[in-house]
Amino acid sequence: MPYIKQVTLEEATGLVKRELEKAVARAGRVWNIVQIMSLNGRVMKAAMDFYGAAMFAASPLSRAQREMLAVVVSRANNCHY
Repeated sequence: MPYIKQVTLEEATGLVKRELEKAVARAGRVWNIVQIMSLNGRVMKAAMDFYGAAMFAASPLSRAQREMLAVVVSRANNCHY
């Protein structure tokens, strides 16, 4: 299995540290999908901002509908959600 270097919360600084801390506050831990972006804080922040907007901002879809779509897409991609 390939190995991708990652920055841990303990060694993170600046933007990466702030984003990892927000991940822990949001989910109680840092999920792999977030952790894998730890080498590029700008990408991590942009991805988390996009996720926040897609899942929590005003939308004609309910929060439950958005979660259902995420589950269906994950299943179609054979990806654990």
